[in-house]
Amino acid sequence: VPQGKTHSFFTFGPRSELLNIFSPRQSHYPGTIPRTPMADEPVGVITQRAYARIGLLGNPSDGYFGKTLSISIQNFFAEVHLTPNQQPLSSRISFEPGPYDTNVFASLSSLAGDTATHGYYGGVRLLRSLCYRFHGFCSAAGISLHARGFTLAYTTNIPKQTGLSGSSSILVAGLRCLMRHYGVTVPLEEQPALVLACETDLGIVAGLQDRVIQCYEGVVYMDFSDARAVTASGRGVYTQLPASCLPPLHLVYAQNPGDSGKVHSAVRARWDAGDALIRAKMQEVAGLAERGRELLLQGTPALAAMATAATGTEVTGAE
Repeated sequence: VPQGKTHSFFTFGPRSELLNIFSPRQSHYPGTIPRTPMADEPVGVITQRAYARIGLLGNPSDGYFGKTLSISIQNFFAEVHLTPNQQPLSSRISFEPGPYDTNVFASLSSLAGDTATHGYYGGVRLLRSLCYRFHGFCSAAGISLHARGFTLAYTTNIPKQTGLSGSSSILVAGLRCLMRHYGVTVPLEEQPALVLACETDLGIVAGLQDRVIQCYEGVVYMDFSDARAVTASGRGVYTQLPASCLPPLHLVYAQNPGDSGKVHSAVRARWDAGDALIRAKMQEVAGLAERGRELLLQGTPALAAMATAATGTEVTGAE
């Protein structure tokens, strides 16, 4: 735990009395939210949800032709709401500012504090990029779209800059809204690449892992090691694992985080330059995901043996 950082904890297991519950989300697609419309709610509102993710092992080798093991969690999520224009002939598209799109501040110091915490950008730019990419996908596939417009809005409780994939969750939920509004199905295996393209357009450095787990949900082992196939198809080989194979987990995140993008940008630059150390380390990290998958499928005794070997202390079932 870095000095000067404060943290929040989520756990599940016998010691969770004072803590919120943290549990892997069982695979379920699409992420439709069962809900009863409010009396004053416009007709036809579409609400979709995408959950936060944890890169359990192998992160960030997904962006470097490696292997990862990820899980989606129910504690944190983003929701996108698509409200069709109430005049069916209206083709207008609009976006409602979200929690990080504030443009009015009480004072200059308030502006400075908000900017220091949340940066300069919110979620509207993500949704606009998504609409652009969705339109391009449909045009390339020869899919005709009806002309009825809509308003997009989003909410999220995913802590920002904590590595829980808050940006891509907004995009995945938004994509599900667009598919329902237009009656279009983007094949599940193609959705992660479409979402990643939205973020790449905005200069966000990322790999496929986050988008894969948020589209597929549950527990997924991902193999991106076939560089030629991944480059050509925009996807790796994905294997879903049963959530029951996971041991008790704890989630720790900083409440005053820094910007990891600066670190990832430097790593990418060194990789592109052929840095031997970076390339070797990415292979090593990818190997952890492969070994972790094997141990999870073998069950608790194998995991306990691994923990004992790593710590030098015997680990028993409750631990």
